[in-house]
This record gives sequence, C-alpha cells and structure tokens, in this order.
Amino acid sequence: MYTGEKVKIRAYQREDVPLAQQYLNDAETKRLLVPGIPYPFTLEEENKWFETISSQSDTYSFAIESIEEGKYIGGCGVNRLEWKNSVATVGIFIGDKNYWGKGYGTDAMKVLLKFIFEQMNINKVKLFVYSFNNRAVKSYEKCGFVREGLLRQEIFRDGKYQDVYIMAILKDEYFQQKCI
Repeated sequence: MYTGEKVKIRAYQREDVPLAQQYLNDAETKRLLVPGIPYPFTLEEENKWFETISSQSDTYSFAIESIEEGKYIGGCGVNRLEWKNSVATVGIFIGDKNYWGKGYGTDAMKVLLKFIFEQMNINKVKLFVYSFNNRAVKSYEKCGFVREGLLRQEIFRDGKYQDVYIMAILKDEYFQQKCI
C-alpha cells in the first residue's frame, strides 16, 4: 500500500469488483476511458479480470482508496512494461464522480509515479489521453507529464474522429520536480 495526501493505492480486493464494474459501465467514464465500442462489462468479466491480477506479471493494478472515507473510488496501474527500454505505460480512472475534479486523480497519479520511479527504477512513464478529456490533461500536467505526441483522429467518439495525446514524464524530471 502506498499513500498520498488524499488517497492510497492498494491491491484490489474481491469486494471492489462489483463497484469496479459499476464505475466502468458508467457512460461518462466509458466515454473518457474505453477506446472501443462502449459495450457494458459484465460482473463475470470483471471477476475474470480480478482473477488474472498477479504480482508475478509485468502489469501492476492498484485500487484507489480515499484516505478520509476509506472508500474504493477507482483504479490505476502499470499496463505495460518495457524492461529493456525502461518505459512503463500507465492508466488511471476515478470511477466515483463525487471525487472528480477534486485532486484525487492527481494525488493517485503522484503516488503511482513515486512507486514506479522510486521502487521499480523505471526511466520513463507514458500514457495516452483523449484530447477532449481536459480535466485529465490538466491533472497529468500537474504531475509533470508533457505532451510528446499526437495520434490524429485516433478514436471515433461523440460522432466524430478525435485525437489522442501521448504524454510522458522522465525520471530526472520527476526527481527535479520533487525537489522544487
């Protein structure tokens, strides 16, 4: 378990699964998160996903829990690792809308970055974010991410083709920002 100012990131627990399914099936969450057809996830699919989580793999999934209420509010993790190049691809979502726009996602990302840079010794962390997800872009920038690339018209959302930003932060940038 790793702790920030507002959240802690911890291992997923079986009791998180129904709420995770509910969060991920929310239309607005799906709009901002899922690149494919926004078809609902079943509880069975979420349970299968839970069964695949293992500390023996090259992916690390964390539940995000609010410190004040001790409530599961979303998830984050390392979705892909390139050990040779020392690059991690991450993802995050806050599923409980009561926590949107209040710094919980930013805090969770800071905790995840601390884990990746200080415990895993990774050199670069990157992510992909939809260009219309302004709240997420601002949050990532607060964490030190910079836009490195643009995937033009990469996804079809809201009746038109939309861009996807590639954002990243390097280890030196992380430690330099930490000292400020």
